[in-house]
Amino acid sequence: MSANSIALRLSGMFTLVALVIFLLIGGALYQQVDRGLGLLPEAELDARYSVLESSVGRFGTPDHWAKITAKLKLLSEEDKRIRFWVVSDVPSYEYGAPDAQIRAFANGRTGKRDLHLPGHQHPFKALVSQFPAKDQRPPLRFMIAIDTENFHATQHQLLVALVSLAFVGVMLAALLGFWVARIGLKPLGKLSDEAQKLAPPKLSGRLQLSPLPPELSQFVNSFNATLDRVEQAYSRLESFNADVAHELRSPLTNLIGQTQVALTRGRSAEHYFEVLQSNLEELERLRSIINDMLFLASADQGSKATKLIESSLADEVATTLDYLDFILEDAQVKVQVSGDATVQIEKAHLRRALINLLSNAVQHTAPGQIIAVNIEVHEHQVTIGVTNPGDEIASEHLPRLFERFYRVDASRSNSGANHGLGLAIVKAIALMHGGDVFVRSEHGGNTFGITLPV
Repeated sequence: MSANSIALRLSGMFTLVALVIFLLIGGALYQQVDRGLGLLPEAELDARYSVLESSVGRFGTPDHWAKITAKLKLLSEEDKRIRFWVVSDVPSYEYGAPDAQIRAFANGRTGKRDLHLPGHQHPFKALVSQFPAKDQRPPLRFMIAIDTENFHATQHQLLVALVSLAFVGVMLAALLGFWVARIGLKPLGKLSDEAQKLAPPKLSGRLQLSPLPPELSQFVNSFNATLDRVEQAYSRLESFNADVAHELRSPLTNLIGQTQVALTRGRSAEHYFEVLQSNLEELERLRSIINDMLFLASADQGSKATKLIESSLADEVATTLDYLDFILEDAQVKVQVSGDATVQIEKAHLRRALINLLSNAVQHTAPGQIIAVNIEVHEHQVTIGVTNPGDEIASEHLPRLFERFYRVDASRSNSGANHGLGLAIVKAIALMHGGDVFVRSEHGGNTFGITLPV
């Protein structure tokens, strides 16, 4: 399994969380137990001393002292951890054969202290008390000590147990975390298997929506929506490629055919001139198609209009109409312009869009009719609509009229001046200015236009 596996990473995070929890809980538990174990020697010293204190302090005869030493000997034999010493100026009242170290320690301050004896790794917990002289008994220094080695051994065993339990717990958390992650990620694995089956040209398949966790359902919905867009784009691309091949094939076929006919036998100079002139027209058409396709490719990559100049839209329409004057005269149509607005535009691009809109309107307008250009200012945008009288366009065609090479009548052939990219270029120019396009077909008129931001 890859080191970047989600299951392994989740398992690692489970392990880290478990480790932190065990360290916190184990550390707190060890401190509490260690504190309790540290108090046990002192508690046992107090218990032993409370039993002997009254016996030692109450009587002072030699007979009674013999009973006390016998009791101390018995207690020492019963519990090897306990040591007793009695230090006095009178040797007969001493107990435990105190050496110089013990005498010095016993003659020090009273109370509980740590006593380090040779041959012992851990100190004894000792309690030193003083008894004044009574009757025949001289003053005494009474010392009781308990070996803490067992307590430290218990602490060490507790630490080893806690570390062992923490290690086992962390390992179990890692294994269980990995197992849980594998089970939880099974739906994602199934989705991955389904996604691998989706490849061109079979893009109609979709990921299954149920039964899935809510988090994956949202992902599947988004992924399926992306597939819808990809399928549509792929279909448009196939159609676009077919249309491009068709549009380029026609002029190339004409060029090849005319050239082959001209070369079959000798021709007059006048005939060759006509062939070359016809070929030039087809070459101009090819160049126009290629330039338009390059422009659209640049627009598709997010090109923006940068050379913006504040201009009057009515003036731009008037300039465009002057350019199309001969075309309008040949088509025997007139254009009426209403409204005006001043916006930031790139003049060359906007004039190209206006030329395409007006050329499209002229092509579908009968002689003697009028084309209307309406410039309207709205709250956040300006619209330029070009309306020509004509038959109503079916509603299913309207959303696609600005697509490349799209034709309402698929059997209709294009002329050399129109190769199906004019309205697509209009849309590209509108988007480059941060605007959009619109189309309406109602009341005997068809309106194509663009919107520009104020």
